[in-house]
Amino acid sequence: MKHLQVNTHHLKQISERVSIPNYDRLNVKAGIIHVGIGGFHRAHQAYYMDQLLHTEGNENWGICGVALLENDKKIYQTLKDQNGLYTLIVKELDGSLTQRIIGSIVDILFAPENPNAVIEKMADEAIKIITLTITEGGYNYNEASKQFDFSNPLIQHDLDNPASPKTIFGFLTASFKLRKARHAKGISLQSCDNIQGNGHMAQNMLLSFVEKAAPDLVEWIQANVSFPNSMVDRITPVTTDLDITKLKETMGIEDAWPVVCEPFLQWVIEDEFKVGRPAWEMIGAQFVKDVAPYEKMKLSLLNAGHSLVGILGALLGYTTIDEAVHNKEIGRFLSLYMDKEVTPILGNLKGIDLKNYKQSLVERFGNIYIKDQIDRICSESSAKFPIFILPTVKAQLEKNGSVDYAAFIVAAWAKYCLGVDENGNPLNIKDALEDLLRIKAKESVENPTSFLAIESVFADLKDAAPFVTAYVNAYQSISQNGIEKCLVEMNT
Repeated sequence: MKHLQVNTHHLKQISERVSIPNYDRLNVKAGIIHVGIGGFHRAHQAYYMDQLLHTEGNENWGICGVALLENDKKIYQTLKDQNGLYTLIVKELDGSLTQRIIGSIVDILFAPENPNAVIEKMADEAIKIITLTITEGGYNYNEASKQFDFSNPLIQHDLDNPASPKTIFGFLTASFKLRKARHAKGISLQSCDNIQGNGHMAQNMLLSFVEKAAPDLVEWIQANVSFPNSMVDRITPVTTDLDITKLKETMGIEDAWPVVCEPFLQWVIEDEFKVGRPAWEMIGAQFVKDVAPYEKMKLSLLNAGHSLVGILGALLGYTTIDEAVHNKEIGRFLSLYMDKEVTPILGNLKGIDLKNYKQSLVERFGNIYIKDQIDRICSESSAKFPIFILPTVKAQLEKNGSVDYAAFIVAAWAKYCLGVDENGNPLNIKDALEDLLRIKAKESVENPTSFLAIESVFADLKDAAPFVTAYVNAYQSISQNGIEKCLVEMNT
C-alpha cells in the first residue's frame, strides 16, 4: 500500500481510504481564532466546525489556529506542513476505529515567531469569535488570593512590552486596542477550558489585566465583548507513536500528529454572542441560558474522577486510566466518592439522569482502547484540584457533610508528590508548582499538614478542622498500610 502524507496535495487519494472534507477548503475563510491548537481542540471544537462546514452557508466560519507558546512550535510546524489537515481517530468501545480527515483549520499562526500577525488577525473584523483552550493554569488565577497574579514574569513582560506580548492577555489587549481605534464591531471570547464559569473567569482575568495595562480600554470591552460560558467534554488522550504507526500500517496514511479520542462528545454553551455565531446546534451542541449546572456536574464528576483514578492508579503502578479503574477497589472508591460526596452538592439537574451519567463515566474511563495516560491526567494537578475537587470539599463543609473521600484523594496526592509509587518506581511530576509540591510533600512525612499550607492551591482549607482531621487520618493510614489496603477499608 502506497503511503500518503496528510496534506492538500494527497487529499483526493486519501479519500479512497478514509472520509475527507467534502467542502472546498479554498472557499472557507476564518471567522474564529482558536488559541491552543492541541489534541482536545482538534477532537472537539474543530471537529464540530468540520461537521458544520459540510452544510452550505458556513464558509465564513473556518478556524485560524494560534500556537501561543514556544513549546507549541512542534504542533504549529506539523499543522503547517499538513496544510491544517489531520486525522481524527475515534476509538469505539468495541475496539473499532472511526477515522476521518478534519479540514476546519484553514490558517495557522505561531505567536512567538510573529506576535504582530496574531494581533492583526485578532483585530480583523472577519474574526467574530476567539476561543481558548489554554488549560486551567493559563488564566493566571491565584486560588488563595482570588486575584489575577501580576507577579508572573510573563505578565510583567506584557505590561512592559505591549507590542510584543507573550500571554493571551497581552494579545487580547493589543488586538482590542486596534478594534477600538478602528471603530470595529464587537467580538465574543469563548473559553473551552475545564473551569466552572469559564467565560466569567476569562472576563474577570482579562479585565484585571486591562485595568493595569490599558485602563481606557475597559469600558470598550465591557460594551463590545461577550464572554459566554461553556461546558466541553471528550476524553482525548495523548497521541502515541503506536497510534501514528498503526495509522500508517493499516491505512497507509502518514500523519505526524493525528488525534485520538473517545466516541462520547458534549458541548453546552450559553447563547451570548456579540456578532453572530455558527449554528453549532445543527451538529449536536446544546445552547442554554445557564450552563452552570452542567459544568458543575462535569467538573465535579468527570474531571475530579479522572484526577482521583489517576493519582490512586499512579501510586499503585498503573500507567493508563483504564487499567486503574478496572482495579475493583479504585472503581468502587470512585463510585462511592461520586455518590456520597459529589451527588449531594449538585442540586437539581433538570433533564439529567445522574445515575446513568455516573455509570457512563465509569464505562468511559474503562475503555481499554483509549489508553489515556495517567501521566497526562496527573499533570498540573495544582491547577486542577482547586477546580475539580476542592469546591466539593467546601460545599460539604458548609453543610457539615462527608469529606472523608476527598481528604483521602488529597492525602494520596501528597504521597504522589514524593515522586515515587508504592513499588519504589519514579513518578513524573509535571506541574508548574513542582518544586514547591516536592518540598511540602517531603515535609509532610513528618508533619502531614505541611502539604495543606500551599495557599495557592488550598487557600484557607488548613483551617477547616473536619477536613484536616480526615486528611491527617488518611495520610497516616496510607503511610502505614498502603493505598490498596486503605481502599478496601474505605469501600466496606
